[in-house]
Amino acid sequence: MNSQLLATALERDKRFQVLDAPPDADTVMAAVAKEKPAVIVVSAEIDGNPRRGFEVAREIHSLHSETRIVMLLDSSERSQVVEAFRAGAHGIFARSESLKSLAKCIFCVSQGQIWANTKELRFLLEALGEALPLRVIDARGTELLSRREQEVVRCVAEGLSNREIAQRLGLTEHTVKNYLFRIFDKLGVSKRVEVVLYAYSLGSAPPPTPAPSVSKAKPLPSTAATMASSARLTPALMSSNTTN
Repeated sequence: MNSQLLATALERDKRFQVLDAPPDADTVMAAVAKEKPAVIVVSAEIDGNPRRGFEVAREIHSLHSETRIVMLLDSSERSQVVEAFRAGAHGIFARSESLKSLAKCIFCVSQGQIWANTKELRFLLEALGEALPLRVIDARGTELLSRREQEVVRCVAEGLSNREIAQRLGLTEHTVKNYLFRIFDKLGVSKRVEVVLYAYSLGSAPPPTPAPSVSKAKPLPSTAATMASSARLTPALMSSNTTN
C-alpha cells in the first residue's frame, strides 16, 4: 500500500512516468528486465529482510547497468551509506527527508548525477581508504582499463591535479588529459568523482580523495518531512526517462 501511495504521489510530478511498484525481490528483478526503467528506487528492506535491498541493487547493477539506482534507507548511517554505494547506488535517500527532495533526487540521478549529502559523501570517502587496491572490471570480471589508465585513476582518487599526475607518472599534461578522456569514455562517466564511485561500486577502490563537487542533497529538519518519512515505504519503485 505504501509503495502505491508513493507511486501515486510521484506521478503528480510531470517529469516522471512511474512504471511499477513491485512488492518483492523476485517481482522487482522481473519488472526491471521487462520495463528497463531509467531509475529505480530500492528500499534497503525487502521481503522482511533489512539487507535484501542491497542484494537486489547489486543484481540490477550487474545485469542492467543502464538503470540508475536510488537506495531508500531508514537512516544515513555510515554502514548503510557505504553498502549502498558498494552495491551500485547512484543516489542515497533517507526516509526522514521530504517527498519533494526525493523527486529532486530521482531527477538528478536520471540526469547522470550522484546524489548524496555532505555527511554521506564523507562516509564514502573515508571508506575508500579502507578498500582494496583498484581494479576496474565489468560484470564478467574483465579489466576495463589498461595498467597506465588504472594508475591515472589512482592519482585522481588521491585528489591530484592533471599537472601533479603528469609529474608523478612522467607524462605531459596533454597525455594525462587524453588518458582521462579515454577513461571517461570506457566507463561511461563525465566527472572525475564518478570514476572513483564507479570503481568503488565494484567492491574495490583507491585511497580517498578530497570532497568533490557534486550535486548535494540538503537534509531537511524533521518537521519538514512528509509522507516519505511517515510511511513504511516501497520495496522498489521504477521510473521511466524523465524530461525537463
